[in-house]
Amino acid sequence: MKRKKSQAGTIVNRRAHFDYALGDSIVVGIALSGKEAKALRQGNAHLRGSYVTVKDAELWLINATIASGKTFTIPESEQTRSRKLLAKHKEIETLIAAKQQGNTIVPVQFITNGQFVKLKIAIGKGKKRYDKRETIKKREQARQVQNY
Repeated sequence: MKRKKSQAGTIVNRRAHFDYALGDSIVVGIALSGKEAKALRQGNAHLRGSYVTVKDAELWLINATIASGKTFTIPESEQTRSRKLLAKHKEIETLIAAKQQGNTIVPVQFITNGQFVKLKIAIGKGKKRYDKRETIKKREQARQVQNY
């Protein structure tokens, strides 16, 4: 199976589309140290198992891993630390309202094109096991149609 290459400058959470039915998405800033920004530009990060939470009317990225690069080291305790997300007050209010309705805020991808490092987050509703089976079935059918 041939893997799709992500765009230059992005780190994608592939599991998010499988586990959640994603809705509206927002691009927000993220507070990083210099080493973390450099590691993201080199592609040394992943969003597997990470999520966004709201504390004191602020957005926080939890459990995202940003690993060390070739020329610098990030301590183990700092690799998965909580990172503050930077968004407008109205955007935060809409995300809080969606969270109160039972939805989840899912990090979808890091965007490192240009001067700043951004994070794309989306409002998602968790899929059940049978929904995931339907997704797999649709994907297989589309693949078979494409091959013929």
